[in-house]
Amino acid sequence: MKKRQVYLDYAATTPVDPRVVKAMGPYWGKFVGNTMSMHSQGMKASAAVEKTREIIAKFIGAETEEIVFTGSATESNNLALKGVAEANPLKKKILISSIEHDCVAESAKWLAGKGYETKEIPVKRSGLIDFEWLEKELTEKVLLVSVIHGNNEIGTIQDIGRIGEMCREKGVLFHTDASQSFGKVLINVQEMEIDLLTASSHKIYGPKGVAILYVRNGVAINPILHGGGHEGGLRSSTVNVPLIVGMGKTVEISRKVEKSENRKVERLRDKLIKGILDKVEDCWLNGDPKNRLLNNVNISFARVEGEGLMLELDRRGIAVSTGSACSSRSLEPSHVLLAMGLTAPEAHGSIRFSLGRWTTEAEINYVLKVMPEVVSKLRKISPFKT
Repeated sequence: MKKRQVYLDYAATTPVDPRVVKAMGPYWGKFVGNTMSMHSQGMKASAAVEKTREIIAKFIGAETEEIVFTGSATESNNLALKGVAEANPLKKKILISSIEHDCVAESAKWLAGKGYETKEIPVKRSGLIDFEWLEKELTEKVLLVSVIHGNNEIGTIQDIGRIGEMCREKGVLFHTDASQSFGKVLINVQEMEIDLLTASSHKIYGPKGVAILYVRNGVAINPILHGGGHEGGLRSSTVNVPLIVGMGKTVEISRKVEKSENRKVERLRDKLIKGILDKVEDCWLNGDPKNRLLNNVNISFARVEGEGLMLELDRRGIAVSTGSACSSRSLEPSHVLLAMGLTAPEAHGSIRFSLGRWTTEAEINYVLKVMPEVVSKLRKISPFKT
């Protein structure tokens, strides 16, 4: 009998929507136009890219020329931090939250090695940043503040508008990694006073290999890739037309189905949270219960090792993750959970379930049936008895 397959790792990556695959179709195969070419094929490719640029700009309240296409959210985040630092050498202080994705944290670490003062904004047990700490540290000497919008591990959504307002008052640049919130939470870069924003295609049912960095007009930023001067001189590389077209289609679909789809996913998320907390003893939800991504469920299970729980669920056809997917093979406890105040054993016992467009009620019912059995089985053989 075929094993049941339940995919609950949408935060790691999403399946590509068939409508997106169809939209990319004409830009594969015999069509080889380069956006930098002046012939008709090149002009056709350029027009397709510019159409997507307009779609995304409108989606976040930006100007078309403020959208820069990159190859990944990791590249966008590296460009945001390193590019701004290179272009503004007179300011040497950067603040990031203590629960950033590794690509932001490692970029800040790299800049620290170049002589920059980098500090981490502490968070509360809910994962929300400590605004009192930020207010004390946020002076005109700070070059950049980078705070993730919706956390990839625990789902907590930060008050980005408030952070943006604080930064604008001090003349400090503000960057947010919106890879997880883009398409799930309404974002307006003007109203939220965001200077730089990262978003990714493969988190919203588009292809891997394409992302954007929004750069507000007037922000000084240098490229980290040098070459032919593509993307307004900020990202030299032959433009990947099919993938960019695919990202544009994902945004168009999101605009049409956002409200109805989000309500469905949020209802299933709440059912999963309540069901697990009711059916399994000694477990708790990580992240803010209200200010959280509509598809994120991160739960710690006492006296259970997260990796073992993930593998046991996988044996039963349920795909989940421990920590963020990018570092889930590491044996180190999640730096996000540790920053929130969890102990190492508590952090090791966490599992992230993330729902999406094709998650069904039957799948959630199956997970709720399986979870008590799996946790009980692992606790019987667990070395953690207290």
